[in-house]
Amino acid sequence: MTELLKIQKLKKQYGEKVIFDNVNVNVTSGEVIAVIGPSGAGKSTFLRAINMLDAPTSGKVLFEDTDLTQLNDKQLDKLREKMGMVFQSFNLFPNLTVLENIKLAPLKVKNESNDVATETAKKLLAQVGLSDKADMYPASLSGGQQQRVAIARALAMSPDVLLFDEPTSALDPEMVGEVLSVMKELAEAGMTMIVVTHEMGFAKEVADSVWFMADGGIQEIASPNDFFSAPKTERAKDFLEKIV
Repeated sequence: MTELLKIQKLKKQYGEKVIFDNVNVNVTSGEVIAVIGPSGAGKSTFLRAINMLDAPTSGKVLFEDTDLTQLNDKQLDKLREKMGMVFQSFNLFPNLTVLENIKLAPLKVKNESNDVATETAKKLLAQVGLSDKADMYPASLSGGQQQRVAIARALAMSPDVLLFDEPTSALDPEMVGEVLSVMKELAEAGMTMIVVTHEMGFAKEVADSVWFMADGGIQEIASPNDFFSAPKTERAKDFLEKIV
């Protein structure tokens, strides 16, 4: 298995406020990472720093052996095609149908033909269980359905890694399961995923590794079994006591 992502001495600060510092982690191809921790720990900022949506203050992000921190905007855009991002707020275009939302990037960015983009989009809609929603607009879908469309849209670019920023936090509780189910299927199919999440069940069941983030950095890295049954740091023990 190849190391897809190497993060070295990563730091992010706004003015005097240090969000995180000295983060050193690697992600292997096919690995599923759950990034968990208390609110305000910088998890979402960290995720956005990985694909340079929020440029780090210092450190390196090596994606497929290219340091993203050294690239110009055009070079970054090219590499970002391989890094799918799923946000908590869906970010679908309201004036486009579900099918058009999924086709947009392949048509505009990859210059795919309409026939190829349409065929791919239909396959992806079937994969996320929404074949019957192709011609509907986002506003007529539930939150869970919109998030599944957003996942399909990210997959349409055939990314090498998917980044999820709390993908279920904006959903009603009964819709969370349908999104996590799609994510679990992706994990089982070998998709490399970094998931910032509050869903501890997902972290336990699906992740290969848990990164516990608190107090300005990653405090602990462990397998889900080790982390949830025998956390090593006092900070992790305290966190788990509050949520379990």
